[in-house]
Amino acid sequence: MRFSRHAASMLFATLSLTAPSIAQTPDTPGVTATEIKLGQTVPLSGPVSAYATFSRASLAYFAMVNDRGGINGRKVTLISIDDGFSPPKAVEQTRRLVESDGVFAIFAPVGSAPSAATQKYLNTRKVPQMLIQSGLARWNNPKAFPWSMSGLPNYEVEAATYGKYILEHMPRARIAVLYQSDDFGLGYLNGLKAGLGGRAADMIVSTQSFQLSDPTVDSQTLTLAASEADVLLIAATTKQTVQAIKKLGEINWHPQLFVSFVASSPERTYSLAGNETAEGAISMTIFKDPADPELANDAEMKAYFAFMDKYYPSGDRNEGLNVAAYVEGEIMSELLRRCDADLSRENLLKQASNFSDAAIPMISKGVVLRTEPDNYDLFRNPQLIRFDGKLNRAISGPDR
Repeated sequence: MRFSRHAASMLFATLSLTAPSIAQTPDTPGVTATEIKLGQTVPLSGPVSAYATFSRASLAYFAMVNDRGGINGRKVTLISIDDGFSPPKAVEQTRRLVESDGVFAIFAPVGSAPSAATQKYLNTRKVPQMLIQSGLARWNNPKAFPWSMSGLPNYEVEAATYGKYILEHMPRARIAVLYQSDDFGLGYLNGLKAGLGGRAADMIVSTQSFQLSDPTVDSQTLTLAASEADVLLIAATTKQTVQAIKKLGEINWHPQLFVSFVASSPERTYSLAGNETAEGAISMTIFKDPADPELANDAEMKAYFAFMDKYYPSGDRNEGLNVAAYVEGEIMSELLRRCDADLSRENLLKQASNFSDAAIPMISKGVVLRTEPDNYDLFRNPQLIRFDGKLNRAISGPDR
């Protein structure tokens, strides 16, 4: 299902809202006395079109915001358009959002490569690139790219945490790594090496990369298995992670699994790959898990379920991408509220780079949200989790 610009506009049509007491200056793009216009690029088509649900959940989230009166008296119009996970198309669509649609900011664009392709353009024009759905270390570079900020945990920090965990609990491990052949996969590989420190060269015994266009990762998985490693890090998105775990079961190879944050869903990954094979997989999370029965009476969970039931009833309430869209919407809404009467791009950046003391719902216990002008890594103390065959359960919350 795709949302056209017309459909998005119809989705957010609301009754007239009371204008704020201080009207916005006319030279602020995407802002009027009654509206804030945001833009987003998402792979509604292409090799990772499963991530299109993030777009639908984002649109639904701001429909809820508008039904509640908007933000400081303004409705939010989100224009979410397809980039096919293609960097050139992402550039084309982002230019359209900025130059033709006149958006105030880019909100939660999906993917490392598409967002990297638009980073220089947006920073040159001083257009906020907020809550990028990618954890590349490049987003934490406020000196070179002050207008770009990630909305996910830093991949290198995540993988370094896995390396430290292995050193503590499996100091004699032989480690194999399957990684996507791009900045995403290399971020995990480099982070793992950093976490292992001086032991990396001895402990990492085999690495295999793959292209997103590869039909399977079977050959790479077989090569890694031949190394007789007893730990396997899979630095991939959902499709290749499912393929790799399935192959582990077929060849009866049972290393200790570490799975990237973005592909650690029990419903979308482990159940498809085989729960028995995936059992014991270690990953990291920042969000509460809607599938956890222990959270059934949690007030934040109930509110999230009510949102899904009313505004996105066709969506899967347990899908992590929908939780992520809800959380990113909450963070963006809080940033806009904190801008108050000064709804300028400069003030949005100021609020985003000095962010703390926010009660954002659906964040896992112990995770802290904080930024400073010289550190844009938003999520501190992410939680290590282990898949028990049905659900991901917390292991610990390493400080950093």
